[in-house]
Amino acid sequence: MSLQLLAPDEPSAVAAYRRDGKSPFVITVDHASRRIPRSLGDLGLSRADLARHIAWDIGALEVAHQVSAILDAPLIAQSYSRLVIDCNRRPDDPASIAALSELTHIPGNVDLSQEQIAARRREVFDPYHGCLRELLDGRARAGTRTILIVQHSMTNVFKGVRREMHAAVLYDKDPRFAQCLLEVLRSEPGLVVGDNEPYSGKHKIGYTAPQHGEARGIPHVEVELRQDLIESHAGQREWGTRMARALVSAERSFLQRHG
Repeated sequence: MSLQLLAPDEPSAVAAYRRDGKSPFVITVDHASRRIPRSLGDLGLSRADLARHIAWDIGALEVAHQVSAILDAPLIAQSYSRLVIDCNRRPDDPASIAALSELTHIPGNVDLSQEQIAARRREVFDPYHGCLRELLDGRARAGTRTILIVQHSMTNVFKGVRREMHAAVLYDKDPRFAQCLLEVLRSEPGLVVGDNEPYSGKHKIGYTAPQHGEARGIPHVEVELRQDLIESHAGQREWGTRMARALVSAERSFLQRHG
């Protein structure tokens, strides 16, 4: 019998909302939760460490919920910490189950057996991506136009360096929708928005956007919001409203340019 990671009474690895939403947008959140399966304890980390960005994308799910509600957009979210397995990394990437995140060692991710690694992929990674794949396949069969939004948040300070940008858009081979969204966001006075920075979609570190957006040929973008701006309920509402408005404007611009 294979190793079991999740107990029967623990949450599913994926949560889906508004599956039948009428919006062309589908939103997904790779790092929505800091939950750790009971079988893994605390991975050798303190409660303070498990509340940090190394464990989850602070505020990302709440902003995505706001956007989903405003636009009636389907939302898929991962229910366990990125420290269990990072659903935005290829399974063969050494960072998929990180032994070191930023400057923090993760004792519970050291010297894992192939069986332990396989359990994390089978019970967390595969169900999340399977759910998103099923949703997108269904929309494709129905001829429903789809734009994929991969929602993340980023730290305001990384390895001691402060990030001045408020948000960023990431992309690789298909910049069409990302450029439309970038222009809309940058048109807002005082807003500093990175274009493939501080992370670049061209560095092949991500998985979700290239796997579910680029490979399908559908418009897509990965969005990063600075976490200190979306830690509070007020910030989440503000950015949820802003992003919903920006996505609609970017869609309009995209259709004018690309049909």
